[in-house]
Amino acid sequence: MGSEIKIDHTFRNKLPASMAKREELNVWSMVKRSCGKELSSVTMPVIFNEPLSFLQRMVEYMEYSNLLVKAAQETDPLIRMQYMSAFAVSALSSNWERPGKPFNPLLGETYELQRDGFKVVCEQVSHHPPVSAFHAESEHFIFYGSIYPKLKFWGKSVEIQPKGTVTVELTRWGEAYTWSNVNCCVHNLIVGKLWIEQYGTMEIRNHKTGHTSTLTFKPSTGGASKDIHRVEGFIQDKDNVKQTFIYGKWTEFIRCTDYSSFEDYAKENPNKFRSSDSKYNSVGSESPAQTPKKVLAKLNSLKMGQSLFKSMSISANEPDDEDSSDGPEDVPKSDSTFSIDIPNSVTLWEANPRPERTSEFYQFTAFTMSLNEIEPSMEGKLCPTDSRLRPDIRKLEKGDLDGAAAEKHRLEEKQREAKKTRKSKKGQEWTPKWFEKQMNKYTNQEDWMFNGKYWERDFTDIDIF
Repeated sequence: MGSEIKIDHTFRNKLPASMAKREELNVWSMVKRSCGKELSSVTMPVIFNEPLSFLQRMVEYMEYSNLLVKAAQETDPLIRMQYMSAFAVSALSSNWERPGKPFNPLLGETYELQRDGFKVVCEQVSHHPPVSAFHAESEHFIFYGSIYPKLKFWGKSVEIQPKGTVTVELTRWGEAYTWSNVNCCVHNLIVGKLWIEQYGTMEIRNHKTGHTSTLTFKPSTGGASKDIHRVEGFIQDKDNVKQTFIYGKWTEFIRCTDYSSFEDYAKENPNKFRSSDSKYNSVGSESPAQTPKKVLAKLNSLKMGQSLFKSMSISANEPDDEDSSDGPEDVPKSDSTFSIDIPNSVTLWEANPRPERTSEFYQFTAFTMSLNEIEPSMEGKLCPTDSRLRPDIRKLEKGDLDGAAAEKHRLEEKQREAKKTRKSKKGQEWTPKWFEKQMNKYTNQEDWMFNGKYWERDFTDIDIF
C-alpha cells in the first residue's frame, strides 16, 4: 500500500513570518503561580507556544521512517533491532533547540499526514487526562501508540514525561517491537541559555525473537560533561547475551559495533566509559527553595525577553555573555576527549541538517517546517478537525500574537461550553471517532487502537474550531 502513496509537491523551507519578538514578561509571578504544577493545568501565555499542535509534534516521529523500511528489508533480526534502535533515538532529535511549547490539542482534534511511503492519522482521544493517539502505516510497517504527556514547571526548568508505549509491527516478519520514550528537560528558563536534555533508560523489545535493546540517555552532570547528549547501550539476544554495542548522540548520530570490538576498545580506553562522577538528581526533585540565591536575587526584577528565548544555535562552547559565573545556569560543555569512535562501527543514522534561518522559525527542522502546510491536494479534503485549520496556530504562524491569544481563548471557552452541554444531557458522553480502546496484545495493556475508518473521509457533523 505504501508504494502507492506519492506526493508531488515542493515543501516550504520557511514559515510565513519570523518568530514573533517576545515582549517582556514578569517571570517571578509565573514562577509563584505555576511551580510544581502540571503545565496542562496552567494557562500559559501564547508567547510560549510554537505554531504546532502536539499532534503535529508527535508526527515528527516519522521524519526518519526510512529506518523502519531498512529494518523491514533486513533478513537478520539483530540488524533489524539495530535499525529499530536508531529509529527510536532519531524520533527525539527534533527536540534539540526546541524550547517552544506545542498547543494542547482540543478534544476530538485530528491531524493527518501522507508522504511518500506512509500515511499517519492522529486524534486527541481524551482531554482530562490529555491523551493523543496515532496510527501510521505503509507496506513495510505499522506504527502506533498513545502518548500521555506530563509536564511540570520547576522554576528553573520544565520536565516532560512522555507516558505511554509505542508499537512497531514489521508485517513481513510478523514481529512487533515496543518501547516507551525517556524524559526530557528544558533547562535555564530563568537565567542563561536554554538547553534541552533527554535522560533515562529506553528498552526496545522484539516480542517474537526475544531480542532487547537497552539504551541509556545519559544526563549531564553540570560544568564540563562528557555525557551531554550521549546515548549508549547493548542489544541482547533471548538468552541475554550481548551482541551489539549501540552508541552516539541523540542530537546527531547513532552507530553500532559488535560486542567484541566494544570490549577491546573499552579495555584500551577505560576513561571513556567510567561512571559519572556525581549522582544525577532528577529535575522532579527541584523546587524554588533549591534555586541558588544568585538566581533568586534576579527573579524579583527579571524580565523575560532575550534571556528566555535566546537562539540556541550559538555553540555551547561559546562563553555565556549573560552571566558566565552562575555555574548551574551555564550550558554544560561537551568534552571532546571523551568522543568515541570504535573500530568496525557502522553508522545507522545521522540527523538531517536544519534549514537556513532555522533560529528565526522556532528552530524547526525541514520536516517540521512542512507539517502545518496546507498542500493544494488537501483543499476540500481535510477533516474539519485537522490541526492545520486551527485559527490560533495559523495566526501564530503568521506572526499575529494578539490574534493567536484571542483565538486560543475562544477555542478553550468553546471546549468548556461543549463539555457543559454534554454533562447536561444524560447519555451524551463524548467518544473518539477514529480510535477505540482495545487491548494491545503485545503489552497486555489497554490502549487506543485505530478503527480504520478515517480514510473513508466521512467528516459530517464535525465542528470544534
